[in-house]
Amino acid sequence: MHRSRRAWMLALCALLAGCSAPQATEAGAAGSTSARINPAIGALFVDGSHFCTASVVHSGPGDLLLTAAHCLHDGEGGEYAAGISFAPGYHDGVAPYGYWDVENPVVPEGWADSSDPDFDVGFATAHQTDNPNSLESVTGANTLETAGGFAHRITLTGYPDELEEPVVCQGASSQADVHQMRVDCPGFSTGTSGGPWVADPDPATELGTVVGVIGGYLYGGDDPDTSYSSYFDTDVAALYRRMEARG
Repeated sequence: MHRSRRAWMLALCALLAGCSAPQATEAGAAGSTSARINPAIGALFVDGSHFCTASVVHSGPGDLLLTAAHCLHDGEGGEYAAGISFAPGYHDGVAPYGYWDVENPVVPEGWADSSDPDFDVGFATAHQTDNPNSLESVTGANTLETAGGFAHRITLTGYPDELEEPVVCQGASSQADVHQMRVDCPGFSTGTSGGPWVADPDPATELGTVVGVIGGYLYGGDDPDTSYSSYFDTDVAALYRRMEARG
């Protein structure tokens, strides 16, 4: 496992083979890294350390985050995390849009009841005290696609624990199992869980359609150069509708 489950697992990083620094390839090549920061993607923090990745997805209230279920909930026999904040566009110790309180986390029953890797997807809301503006109005948002198939040309983004900026990669996703997707991209080590798989990004804004998040099989995989995602099917669509209708 090279993906973060919760902040208290950060101490395990030194024991895991996948905690080495990311390795970049030549810019423009398949699997290349990029230094550009997408403001709709950011790091999740608890107790002053970032431990997972999340992104803003379009919603009516404009406050919806998408990440891996294991970033929000322990899974079988566990509970929801508390005290999490989201820093969109985070880099080099700077949160250019501030820190947003993460609230109302929701994960599928299949994850909460049995840690089923096919349900490793979660949503939450994000707000700032005394800020009347929605998160989406500040950062923009990706749109959510479900039941869109397994094969996509995607941009993958995540925040490794050992770095203060995201790793970004372009790659081709494929089917790994009945309800699992995979993509080969270098350097996605512990902390990148929840990182979005964005298809058809707009060249100007980098916003597009999110078709997956790092998670699923082995909490996203045990090799930092290969990442997995639970397939976004009707269960994810139902969870999204539940969040949309919460008001």
